[in-house]
Amino acid sequence: MELIVKSFDELTTRELYEIYKVRFDVFVVEQQCCYQDADEFDPVSTHMWFQDEDGIAAYIRVLPPDTVFPEPSIGRVLSTRRRQGLGTKLVNEGIRVIKDLYECDTITIEAQCYVRDMYEKIGFVQTSEEFLDVGIPHIKMQYYFGDK
Repeated sequence: MELIVKSFDELTTRELYEIYKVRFDVFVVEQQCCYQDADEFDPVSTHMWFQDEDGIAAYIRVLPPDTVFPEPSIGRVLSTRRRQGLGTKLVNEGIRVIKDLYECDTITIEAQCYVRDMYEKIGFVQTSEEFLDVGIPHIKMQYYFGDK
């Protein structure tokens, strides 16, 4: 399993196609959410995924500060091979990349409620009440670097 980390401009046409395909398969088709998955944040994001001979196994994008939130963020978290710990491993890699790229002490995310436990085990803390985003229950969570 190979970890790939690329800016939008570094992505090949094939890689971008595979990313959009797997995101569409999970978020639009599987979760039955009708929304524009490809958005204005993709070009400024760092795209990260685990891949092997069978294709993308897990994917996230790291968003810089002052895009979705004042803090950096991790979004579009998915695993095509569930219950193997790939999502957790990839989110931890995303935290490492954020620490390397940005001077910050906090990461903010909006997480689907059903994966709250995964994020809490990584170290994220719930910071909002539950709300609906494209019909799916979400919560805002934050990860704090250091002694905060």
